[in-house]
Amino acid sequence: MTSARDDIFANIRRSLGVKGNETIRNQIVQDRLERAPRGVIPARGQVSGEERIALFKTMAEASLATVTEVASAMEVPQSIALFLRNHNLPASLRMGDDPRLKVMPWSETTLEVSHGPSEGRDLNAVSHAFGAVAETGTLAMISGPENPSTLNFLPDNHIIVVSAKDIASDYESVWNRVRFAYGKGSMPRTVNWITGPSRSGDIEQTLLLGAHGPRRLHVIVVRE
Repeated sequence: MTSARDDIFANIRRSLGVKGNETIRNQIVQDRLERAPRGVIPARGQVSGEERIALFKTMAEASLATVTEVASAMEVPQSIALFLRNHNLPASLRMGDDPRLKVMPWSETTLEVSHGPSEGRDLNAVSHAFGAVAETGTLAMISGPENPSTLNFLPDNHIIVVSAKDIASDYESVWNRVRFAYGKGSMPRTVNWITGPSRSGDIEQTLLLGAHGPRRLHVIVVRE
């Protein structure tokens, strides 16, 4: 028994007069995948250094995220504790098993830290971004036990740490880094692109935060 998919491809091959296993045609497809031409890339993100970080911050804040900067990763726990205190939020936090987060001095704060995916009862979560896009103020989140995707959607307040060196100009640059880091055939199951807190304006064009995920997104840029 063949599937509808098999029938469709069989019809296409029949109309093209091919069988689908021609060496030259397969090589052409492989070459196209390996050396695909770049599409149009907006000029806005094509900046570097301090200007790129400033653009990322501007675009993230325009999307209703809040952004703060710290000099080193060791300052992240205190920065998070301050953020939670300033917003009158409980001093509790859920995170995955990201080694960059685990080595931070959480014991120097009064934060109660739990680990693993969220089951929907966590108010606050922290994740570490794979990278970010200055062009739109977007964060690239790789799924896995290090940074469970549930932390992107279930807690009310999501705090994302990103290294300044990982802020790229455009999406294409981040995708290239993902391909290089994971290699052919071992790409992550999911890459979530997050731009600001969850929001919707579907009902009478009234902006509603937290419609499909966190109502707050706080970004900590680590300068080190």
